[in-house]
Amino acid sequence: MLSPTLASALVLVLLCRTSVCQYSSDQCSWKGSGLTHEGHTRDVEQVYLRCSQGSLEWLYPTGAIIVNLRPNIISPAAAQLSVCVKPSPNSSGSNIYLDRNGRLRLLLREQDQAQGKVYCFNIQEGALFIEAIPRTDISRRITAFQYELVSNKFGAGAHLAGARCQPCTDAETLLAVCTSDFVARGSIKKVEEKEEHSSVSVEISRLHRQKTRVFVSGGVRVRGWTGNINMPLQCRARAGEGDFMFTGTIRFGEAWMGCVPRFKDFLRLYQEAQKQGTNPCHVDTD
Repeated sequence: MLSPTLASALVLVLLCRTSVCQYSSDQCSWKGSGLTHEGHTRDVEQVYLRCSQGSLEWLYPTGAIIVNLRPNIISPAAAQLSVCVKPSPNSSGSNIYLDRNGRLRLLLREQDQAQGKVYCFNIQEGALFIEAIPRTDISRRITAFQYELVSNKFGAGAHLAGARCQPCTDAETLLAVCTSDFVARGSIKKVEEKEEHSSVSVEISRLHRQKTRVFVSGGVRVRGWTGNINMPLQCRARAGEGDFMFTGTIRFGEAWMGCVPRFKDFLRLYQEAQKQGTNPCHVDTD
């Protein structure tokens, strides 16, 4: 009779031979090797990731893998999520499709991945179907990318084409201040238009919150913090006088603009909501 340990090992080997074995994985990231498909180039492996952000690295791509991205908590709000993917500049060896009930739509060709741009799609559009490009030499090919699940509300879909630029409603503004990845009071110093977005240089006098370090101390010459916030080109930000309440999301280490009321307008909204007892959270406005 086989010992429990040996029996478990035998089961694992059999699973690997039927191409459902993962090289290494956790709930957020996955790393695998196409060498497990060698001789079975038609094999398709299922990968399941259950985090708001993570990464994938597929060494020596052969055959195909299907990557199922889902939030770790299933709720009606999950339907409002988008998936944003940022390929590694050295990513190669495969084409990436969206797979919805067996119907494929091309998302990223191999040559597109080297540009390192961010691509987004609604989570309901399907899973990622990553198909290796047949080659005789796969030794230098690695398909790799980071991913994030992004709420479509309050500027979180800034990477998506056609992101809205109209002012937020009063309710959206108050909620954005309570739920955004960063909240900061400051002014716009410079606006630089790049190929696909504007980069807004800001000087921060009061930093309420930042999820990661996108604003840094200004040093001796600047009191407070400085940093850059991205926004779609069509939003037409301008440098000049004015005190703003900046809110937004942090995607792949970069800040993206959300609701941006003038501070005096935010203060008026906040004080009115405070009197009515409808503020979603407390903000120190002193």
